[in-house]
Amino acid sequence: MDKLVIEGGIPLQGEVNISGAKNATLPLMAASLLAAGKHTLSNAPKLRDIRTMQNLLAHMGASCEHNDLLQIDTSDIHTLEAPYDLVKTMRASVLVLGPMLARYHRARVSLPGGCAIGARPINLHLMGLEQMGVEVQLDHGYVIARADRLKGATISFDQVTVTGTENLMMAATLAEGTTLLKNAAREPEVVALAEYLCKMGARIEGAGTAEITIEGVKELFPGSFRVIPDRIEAGTYLVAAGITGGELKLNSCRPEHLEAVIQKLQAAGLSIDAGDDFLRVRSNGIIQSVDIKTWPYPAFPTDMQAQFMSLMTLGNGVSVIIEQIFENRFMHVLELKRLGADIELDGRTAVVRGVKKLSGAPVMATDLRASASLVLGALAAEGITEVNRIYHLDRGYEAMEKKLAAVGARIWREKS
Repeated sequence: MDKLVIEGGIPLQGEVNISGAKNATLPLMAASLLAAGKHTLSNAPKLRDIRTMQNLLAHMGASCEHNDLLQIDTSDIHTLEAPYDLVKTMRASVLVLGPMLARYHRARVSLPGGCAIGARPINLHLMGLEQMGVEVQLDHGYVIARADRLKGATISFDQVTVTGTENLMMAATLAEGTTLLKNAAREPEVVALAEYLCKMGARIEGAGTAEITIEGVKELFPGSFRVIPDRIEAGTYLVAAGITGGELKLNSCRPEHLEAVIQKLQAAGLSIDAGDDFLRVRSNGIIQSVDIKTWPYPAFPTDMQAQFMSLMTLGNGVSVIIEQIFENRFMHVLELKRLGADIELDGRTAVVRGVKKLSGAPVMATDLRASASLVLGALAAEGITEVNRIYHLDRGYEAMEKKLAAVGARIWREKS
């Protein structure tokens, strides 16, 4: 098991190239099941979660190659099952459920269960599929689903769900009739999936709004698509510049996907200039304390909460951070306190009192974004920090230590 060793206190300077978005790539990979043939994704990141989805598709009969391009051939799908051994490591594996039902009318998918940051049940996925005529049974931890053919329906989500929106949107592409998704997720990753599905021959309107309309078609065709940049990775490097008092230019990103994050970072004292496909961020080392509440896109994303909290540990006042998405997404707090942070928890609220400095210490990552927050804290801390269990980090950040080292950080990977 690897760990990162970081000697903090160095302002970052230079340019960082932002990778393709993991949370966009995974549903695009699942969408390949909707049409037999060769699908090609460019700008797909090389991450642990991407490899897991490749393994799942390979188990089902697809062939996957990931060099400069991610190529998936779904001509020979023969197993309509997502087994527990694969699904347990990545919740997004459940995204194969909708495509399998749409094209093959049956599926057997392990329940993904919970994760470190909350339960995240798939009941909204299943309720929507039942409204589309799918017979759903739960058997020894598996979803057993079948339908002669899916039928269009009007589905209102009780709460916004990104994977639920994506799963049902994919299922509806080959359904008979029209499907209307109400209270749909509006994330850029949902829009990217809709754009690729339309390139495959689907008829979808309204992606990026709270109501998405899908008119079912008889057949889809494989195609090619460029994965959108990772807005959370970009946000993380914005914080990296701020917390170290540095200056970075982020290339190959979409500033319009980060408006809520940029506004809060500017309020915290960072100078941020946006171009069409780049961001330039500068910090004078003085951090203003700012309050945030997480909420679905386009509001402040829960996936940036931990990183923003790291920045607030060095604020010049008190910051109140309210987590409204996941019930257990403050697991990084105890580890940040090991670095010297002053944070008090009360349910879903964290009160962060800024301190003058952080100090290096051994810490342990508990989930993907918690890992990033600890790396950020370590970059600003005096002395040496060891971040353990970084396999979480490898799920969602491509070559993070190499990108940071290239802009001046003293960071390296070691075996624990």
